[in-house]
Amino acid sequence: MRAEPGGIVKFELGLLTRDPAAAGERAAQIERLGFDGTFSFEGPHGPFQPLVLAATATDRIELSTAIAVAFARSPMTTAQEAGDLQRISAGRFRLGLGSQIRAHIERRFSMPWSQPAARMREYVLAIRAIWQTWATGEPLAFQGEFYRHDLMPPFFNPGPNPFGDPPIAVAGVGEKMVAVAGEVADELPIHPFHTPAHLAAATLPAFARGLAASGRTREDVTVTCQTMVMIGRDDEQIAVARQRCRAQLAFYGSTPAYRGVLEHHGYGDLQPELRQMTRDNRWTGMAALIDDELVDLVGVSGTPEQVGRAIVVRNGAFADRTAFVLYNEAGEDALPELLDAARAAGSP
Repeated sequence: MRAEPGGIVKFELGLLTRDPAAAGERAAQIERLGFDGTFSFEGPHGPFQPLVLAATATDRIELSTAIAVAFARSPMTTAQEAGDLQRISAGRFRLGLGSQIRAHIERRFSMPWSQPAARMREYVLAIRAIWQTWATGEPLAFQGEFYRHDLMPPFFNPGPNPFGDPPIAVAGVGEKMVAVAGEVADELPIHPFHTPAHLAAATLPAFARGLAASGRTREDVTVTCQTMVMIGRDDEQIAVARQRCRAQLAFYGSTPAYRGVLEHHGYGDLQPELRQMTRDNRWTGMAALIDDELVDLVGVSGTPEQVGRAIVVRNGAFADRTAFVLYNEAGEDALPELLDAARAAGSP
């Protein structure tokens, strides 16, 4: 199934740094390397603050959260953070939201969990209602099943955003959440734990149902494909990159939400085995259960030139952007080569 219009036109690289204070410097490097965007994520550090530094250190690249955990914060908090980043970046920000899973929302964030797809739909509508009030001055009167926002004194209203509201992306793996993205979001970020075959069988049809529910078409929503790429200059380096990727695939594969991808390719029994290993704290042995076939189903590996060409063939049928989840043993100087090969492969 082809999700028109497709054709990769932009490439992004994650803003991965152990020190959030270094985010500005790293973002500037990513811009110099030739990427079109960079993205933060909700991990050891928050997703918003690093992008403030990235915004002030760059001039051209787009900045996004991929993702910020929606249910860990109220729509009002997120609306404010996103609006401020849109101003600071002079209109280069995209708000990427994800649900996380129940255990993390209830036990790590101590926040309520219920009906995640319906809650996410309402969350996006609540943010838009807040932004509408700020833009127009009309009373705030959002009343939903999960969220209520009906108080906005003038002192707390920042007024219209001179750069407009940032686009909202909703990440989804399950079909219900993907349909929500198609219905209410500006962008669908595809989780890196995917395969083109599973996308065609389950994800993209759900996306199409969401688009149809809102009366929109594929041209109205951007599709960004986060993809695991493993590069090296020779077979030895490529093997090291692939091994590093296996560990991440094992972690993803242990999560019940991603079992559908494994089942689609005959790996259904692997998920509960990996899950049990996490419960037993046997993390070091998990990667050994990820075979070469599964690595190649989920990711792309090779030299920078090989991967650049292959990523366009792989993702160009359904995505507008590729966001690299990068395992790089070839060095930073290989990244412009990777981009040049990808852009050449995508040229008419």
